[in-house]
Amino acid sequence: MLLTFAVIVFVLGVLLFAFAALMRYRSEHQQARVIERALQHQPLASGSDERDSRSLWRRTLDALQSLGHRFEGGGLGKALLAPEDRLLLDQANRNTSAGRATYIGLRIVLALLLPVIVALWLRPTGVKGLFELLAALAFGVLLPKFVLHSWAERLRRQAIDELPLLIDLLRLLQGVGFSMDQSLQTIAERFPTVLPVLGRELRDANTAYMHGRPRAQSLRRLAESFDNDDLKSLVQIIVQVHEHGGAVQEPLRQFAERLREQRKMVMKEKTGKLSVKMTVVMMLTLLPALMLVLAGPAVVSLIGTMSKLGGH
Repeated sequence: MLLTFAVIVFVLGVLLFAFAALMRYRSEHQQARVIERALQHQPLASGSDERDSRSLWRRTLDALQSLGHRFEGGGLGKALLAPEDRLLLDQANRNTSAGRATYIGLRIVLALLLPVIVALWLRPTGVKGLFELLAALAFGVLLPKFVLHSWAERLRRQAIDELPLLIDLLRLLQGVGFSMDQSLQTIAERFPTVLPVLGRELRDANTAYMHGRPRAQSLRRLAESFDNDDLKSLVQIIVQVHEHGGAVQEPLRQFAERLREQRKMVMKEKTGKLSVKMTVVMMLTLLPALMLVLAGPAVVSLIGTMSKLGGH
């Protein structure tokens, strides 16, 4: 009982410390904004009007970002933002200062909040209670990573599914006389609904290219973030055509055919595995019912005959 009380007091103390640090950071941030507006001769909005103009969700995100910025440069922030976390944020297109701070703040808040909820709800005691609190702490730390991993995996599969259509659009635009830059610009602007993931990546790459980055560097995130060899090959073709010119329709056609053949082989492999799994399911579900229907009347008849013979 004393151990559980000590753990609860410790968690509450950490929460109070984090809340005080957050309030101090927000106060300093507001003071800096007031000074900046005063120097720019802008009218100051009242605190109530500003609070009313922002939704609860926006204020929550701001609070998480403030907390994340507070700990991002320290050892805790580095531990909560490992290189694989940065890669997942990059795949989800959230590898920005605000995205990283929100991710760190969310992990800290959940790591502190879930043990308090478990302590108030389950009222754990003894060694078992200590393990329950530690499990809640670990779950709070890992839950945002699991969600981010699932989100990034979904976007990666969607990008792979959009790749054949992107290749066909490039072939079509190249066939009507567009240059590679014009083709990429047209796809990013005209086809955001059919290419939501790759279209967004191309739009970001075009923006970076317009701001002075080389084409290879602007497409680096598209080639590396999704960890797909076909995307890397397509980016290499685009960069080579951009730098050296030449006909690209035939390489794109061969690349599209090879990609479709690979997908057919993958689908055949999945179909074969699914047939084996369905065989096991049929043996466990359909076969007993079939045996019951076919052998049931014979068993009932045999039981009746045996009972009559026993009666005589």
